[in-house]
Amino acid sequence: MPLGIKIVPQNNQGLVETFGKYHRSVTSGFHFYLPFVQKIRTVSLAMEPKSLPNYSIITKDNADVSASLTLNYHVTDAVKYQYENTDSVESMAQLVRGHLRDIIGRMDLNEALGSTAKINQELAVAIGDLTNTYGINVDRINIDELTPSTAIQEAMDKQLTADRERVAAIAKAEGEAKSIELTTKAKNDALKATAKAEAEATRTRADAERYRIDTVQAGLSSADDKYFQNQSINAFSELANSPANTVVVSDDKIGELGQLPVVGKLLKKGAEQ
Repeated sequence: MPLGIKIVPQNNQGLVETFGKYHRSVTSGFHFYLPFVQKIRTVSLAMEPKSLPNYSIITKDNADVSASLTLNYHVTDAVKYQYENTDSVESMAQLVRGHLRDIIGRMDLNEALGSTAKINQELAVAIGDLTNTYGINVDRINIDELTPSTAIQEAMDKQLTADRERVAAIAKAEGEAKSIELTTKAKNDALKATAKAEAEATRTRADAERYRIDTVQAGLSSADDKYFQNQSINAFSELANSPANTVVVSDDKIGELGQLPVVGKLLKKGAEQ
């Protein structure tokens, strides 16, 4: 029988089948096989991306979220990959979905939305050895999108708006309270300053009056008879110019009235009246 020729590309592995049964594996390169009796299948060992479309997951608090992720994998065992599963890639995808559903199902919605890195890590650990059953190794997993349902998004938007309005109202109330506090403090300070100034002025006036009285008393204590005589003369002079016609004089001073020129003037004025 004529010989067959098969070229296995770089980073691929060839699986030689004889009468439909796996016989041996060959590496990349140039290979011969028996046509109609043998067949060489090629399996790529290169890393390949796999996108898992959006699918629904229920969180611990019964919130419906839509998850979308991308993973990178490569074949580690071509025989298991080809013969032990009818579709190893789809089996791997179902395994990833199941573990992702289990991980997110143990989280509340807010925790799940804020823990994508943690979910990626837990998911990689969970499926690490299990995918070897399919001859595949998952090299990288990334959650592209984790989106709540439309109803939940609307509720979250309303709650966020309410929280913002509440914070704004609290901030406004605190600002008004602070303004009132500062205004009240300013008024109290002004009243205190005014009261203090009035007290200082009263104290200054009292000190001045006390000084005046002390000065007068000191002057009077040192005054002699001549001072009081002079005061009497001044008083009589003012009396002479006034319409009064009554003079009150002590007994011991009556004899001296004649010596005062102003007395004569008073007497004359009285006679005329």
